[in-house]
Amino acid sequence: MTIKILFVLDKSKSNSKGLAPLKCRITYRGERKPFATGLFINPENWNNKQQKVKPLNSENETINTQLSLIKNKINQAFLFLQVNEEEFDVEDVFLQYKGDPPKKNKTILQLFQEHNDRIEKLIGKEYSIATLWKFKQAKELLKDFIKYSFNKGDYHFKDLDLKFIQDYEFFLKAEKSLALATTNKMIQRFRKIVKLAISQDIIHKEPFVSYKVKHIKKEITYLTREELAKIEEYKFKAERLQIVADMFVFCCYTGLAYNEMVNLEKSHIIIGFDGNEWINMIRGKTQHLLSIPLLSRGKKIIEKYDYIDEKRVLPKFSNQKFNAYLKEIADIVGLDKRLTHHLARRTFATTVLLYNDVPMEIVSELLGHSKITITQEHYAKVVKSKVGEQINRLNSKLK
Repeated sequence: MTIKILFVLDKSKSNSKGLAPLKCRITYRGERKPFATGLFINPENWNNKQQKVKPLNSENETINTQLSLIKNKINQAFLFLQVNEEEFDVEDVFLQYKGDPPKKNKTILQLFQEHNDRIEKLIGKEYSIATLWKFKQAKELLKDFIKYSFNKGDYHFKDLDLKFIQDYEFFLKAEKSLALATTNKMIQRFRKIVKLAISQDIIHKEPFVSYKVKHIKKEITYLTREELAKIEEYKFKAERLQIVADMFVFCCYTGLAYNEMVNLEKSHIIIGFDGNEWINMIRGKTQHLLSIPLLSRGKKIIEKYDYIDEKRVLPKFSNQKFNAYLKEIADIVGLDKRLTHHLARRTFATTVLLYNDVPMEIVSELLGHSKITITQEHYAKVVKSKVGEQINRLNSKLK
């Protein structure tokens, strides 16, 4: 790929002496960079075909020499950038010609790695190891796509467009067989890197502007009061099942995620501002402080297993075993729903909180969500159902 250098006379901007400014235009890869040479000449003396000033006299020869110097200097700048073997554009050629260092064209994977390195240094402060792993996975998938689609080791932000994003989405679904929800997560993490590039002035256009995220709305499953009571009241013969049932019920009244449940220590239970017991711990997923009031039913379970360990509040099971035992529990008490630990968290949000008129803002806070919109997105249908109940009550009163 070569450059084209053309001198163009701008007759429309002639000065009072009738002399017109001579501009230079560099063209590279279809992009143009015009700039002023600072030279003014008589339009009648300009030979556009030969790119020279005529007739030959001392004054015109000086101008022609200056034009040759400009051309040579641009070619030298272009050669210098080629030798460096780094991607560059017409703007970089001009900056090199002017003696300014060309802007550094950071690549997508370069910035992605910088972002991940930053996360790694902030583990335990702002981020968790799980978050780092997710972004590392997102980077590797993007790397695979760039290799698959362009046979390159990296890709420049300046070449990024909507088609790239759409093709990446298709690649994740078709070639990597990712589900829609996982695909959306990978695109979301990539978008964070693009926003970072915009904030660092690497690119100026937002390629995601016209991109539409595809969503499949899932029904939120949770246990009703009656279903929760079936597990609470049943006396299991197998000790392992009784322990897991108690731990599940405990999470139905606290909303703790699996990792928070198994890592819960007695030091995490404090006396709060209201004189009652609260669970105070750092949420692993967001590294935010989680404060949950300890309800009486949750407190009873803690007291039941007080003998287990000096530090830990509850017995410890692997996630796999915990969910396997929950399946047995569901069969024994006659529940059709698929019991998993996460169902306890959803039951806390719905049956325990929302159906007892706890406002959405407080539910969001107790679940440890970083934004209330996350809670609203998941539990909006529950709120509508609750509104329906309230309207029915109102109708009964008005009859």
